[in-house]
Amino acid sequence: MNITVKIFGRDCYICRPDTTWERENRDFYSPEFINSLWYTPVVFARISKAGKYIAEKFAARYYDGMNFGILLYPGGMLGESGNAGLARASVLDHTSVLPFPLYLPEVMSASGNEFFLKKGSSIIFSADTGNEDMIRLTESSISGASKYVSQRIGDLVAIELAAPEEILGDNEKRAEISAHFCGNELFRLSLIK
Repeated sequence: MNITVKIFGRDCYICRPDTTWERENRDFYSPEFINSLWYTPVVFARISKAGKYIAEKFAARYYDGMNFGILLYPGGMLGESGNAGLARASVLDHTSVLPFPLYLPEVMSASGNEFFLKKGSSIIFSADTGNEDMIRLTESSISGASKYVSQRIGDLVAIELAAPEEILGDNEKRAEISAHFCGNELFRLSLIK
């Protein structure tokens, strides 16, 4: 199972191994070499039909569910020159918080549904649904990713919704994070150094 990620603001795709997928919403214990953690919110889709070079107009046929989540990155690695830092930062175990169950694509285009991510009690990111932008972005990214990586049943395509920002700083030892969508809690976990 691959996790293909569309990088925010760039026509660039990377693959995260399935060992990065945090499936059980367990607390994240940072390895000693990491001084800070950064995050980026994502919307992701589960591939339900295998394909390669998927045309954007047919992308709706290749996924069956969507949800919001976050990707975590070790802060120091992101600043390394070139794409080597991004590649190294993308393979750390349990850093792809992509919760299940999934929502039908129709929920993502229905108005009044809000995703928000909290650190403690403060909202640090929010996104509203209610237009076709989320669907268009997802289908465009599935099409783009399929040019580089064959999409198999069960693969996930995640699209970064914002540039990475710090979520656990050098001087912090712990952060409590949670995410909510459609009035449901998607995940709640602690980031611990």
